[in-house]
Amino acid sequence: MKTYFVLFFLVCFSSYCQDEEKTKEKALQLSTDITWKANKELSENNFIDAEVNYRKAISKSEENTTAPFNLGNAYYNKASYSEAFGRFKQAGETSEGKPMKHKAFHNMGNVFMQNKDYAKAVEAYKESLRNNPQDEETRYNLALAKELLKKDQQNQDQNKDQENEDQEKEKDKNQDQQDQGENEDENKGDPEDKENDQENNEGDQGEEEKEENKTEEGDEKDNQNKQQGEEEQKNQPRPNQLSEQQIKNLLEAMENEEKKVKEKMDAKKVKGAKTKNTKDW
Repeated sequence: MKTYFVLFFLVCFSSYCQDEEKTKEKALQLSTDITWKANKELSENNFIDAEVNYRKAISKSEENTTAPFNLGNAYYNKASYSEAFGRFKQAGETSEGKPMKHKAFHNMGNVFMQNKDYAKAVEAYKESLRNNPQDEETRYNLALAKELLKKDQQNQDQNKDQENEDQEKEKDKNQDQQDQGENEDENKGDPEDKENDQENNEGDQGEEEKEENKTEEGDEKDNQNKQQGEEEQKNQPRPNQLSEQQIKNLLEAMENEEKKVKEKMDAKKVKGAKTKNTKDW
């Protein structure tokens, strides 16, 4: 009895599996037919109908990795890189065969290159080569992605250095402006202090003028004293020479003597008496 139930279960399970397999095969065949129809529409530049049929094909069978891959190519040619990447990823993750994985990751690398995400492009091309090491096109794209990644990193380092330099310049500029502002504030100062400084300057200037006047007065007195000294020196008698006053006194004495002699002679003329001259010596 137990053996009968076991055999019955195995028969049913085998029949179920066969039915399930047949169902998947039918779904895959239907999906493939729709995919071929979408391919034909796409070749006729009927993108809208092709897109609709690719989506139908994808919904009919997950095993049909060609539909999402072809739809991804259609999006890529339309420069819809975000939608294209999603379909390439779907094809690469659901596919069990290396050929599809190789193509899907290769195209994912191309999307990353279009977006200038070179680091992710390198990883995508590496994954593609793991599934097909002989593909020279993928190898070339990988080398190109590595070179662009290197240049991009160098540019980022240069931009970072330039940014740091600009920040330092801006910092120095702000510091200079701050120092200049402080100097202007110091020059402006308190109005009262400025007035006091002006008064002090005027006082200092007045003292300087007084000192100059004193100096001029002193120079003038020195000149007067010098002139007076020269005049006194002129008036002073030289050695073995009479002074002006002495000469004047001498002339007056001589005039007095002459006057006396004249008076005597006049007196004699009046009396008329002749006298003998006598010598006084």
